[in-house]
Amino acid sequence: YPSEFLMQKITEDNQIPVHLHVSVSLQYVAGLKGNALVEFFHGNIAEVENEELRHLMWSSVLFYKAPNAEVMACVLLSTKAVYFLLDDSFIHADECQSDFWNKEDSDCENSSFHLSCCFVLKLNDLQSVNVGLFDQYFRITGHSADHIVTCLTRDSYNTHTFIQQLMAVLSLLARTPSPEPVDKDFYSEFGSKNTGKMENYELIHSSRVKFIYPNEEEIGDLAFLVAEKMDGLTNLQSLNILLYVLAFQVNHVEGSAQSTSSLQPKTLILTSSDLFLFDEDYISYPLPEFAKEPPKRDKYQLADGRRIRDLDRVLMGYQTYPQALTFVFDDVQNQDLMQNLTLDHFGE
Repeated sequence: YPSEFLMQKITEDNQIPVHLHVSVSLQYVAGLKGNALVEFFHGNIAEVENEELRHLMWSSVLFYKAPNAEVMACVLLSTKAVYFLLDDSFIHADECQSDFWNKEDSDCENSSFHLSCCFVLKLNDLQSVNVGLFDQYFRITGHSADHIVTCLTRDSYNTHTFIQQLMAVLSLLARTPSPEPVDKDFYSEFGSKNTGKMENYELIHSSRVKFIYPNEEEIGDLAFLVAEKMDGLTNLQSLNILLYVLAFQVNHVEGSAQSTSSLQPKTLILTSSDLFLFDEDYISYPLPEFAKEPPKRDKYQLADGRRIRDLDRVLMGYQTYPQALTFVFDDVQNQDLMQNLTLDHFGE
């Protein structure tokens, strides 16, 4: 340890996504390569001497206790824990959650130090991992509200790779084996007799950590919700969700010096007739076992919706991934004017 392959892999993965801005401290981490990166991990982050760094990933993260603040993090997976290396600016910005971080005022405010905060989730405390629709994000759940984190990878490959690495590391944990399962029939295994609803697909790892994947009903529920937002104009049977992707909406902010653009996280859903932008709650659903009441907001809140037939053109930027797309719509005030004329003219 570490092997040549691991060193190369971690060095390749240590790249901040170009569209997201991070503090100087995290830029320093992103500049480390190979051996320097492993030494940095052991000297500054690792909690025990014999743990090994197995995987590194840059991702936006959300905390259950601070659901409105999406923050960039360097996620480090070792044989003992998952470490989230965060911007120090996040802790300052989120004053209402200061008790969550137990941060003491430091004397380094005006010095040349660049601080980072490291949030640690020990593998022994891990209870379940919820994978989001189309592997766009995943939520790690520990034993309390302080230990729930969602990683918004916005990339199925990154999600898949992390889950694979996590399963491999969990296999190394020595835990008491689960009792032998009682043979169950299909309905008691997958269905709840009280509600008649199918449960999400669960995979229980040998370490007793649950990996929960969405089932087909979740897409059905989403299609129903989308149809509701379309004022029932569409037959639900013919409504197909063609694309579900976590994206950013670009809002241009006109500043005095130069106009900057802020990125608003949105869920983009494309159907055969409409394009929707939703504000989605990625952290509160499904409800954790200790939750006393439902979340304050719905999982999906409609932010914008346009008909595809009103789409005039799509402009594509020339930069590499992530690609910027601009959708230009014809906003006709009375959209159904032609339709009504046709009915009057040809109808009985």
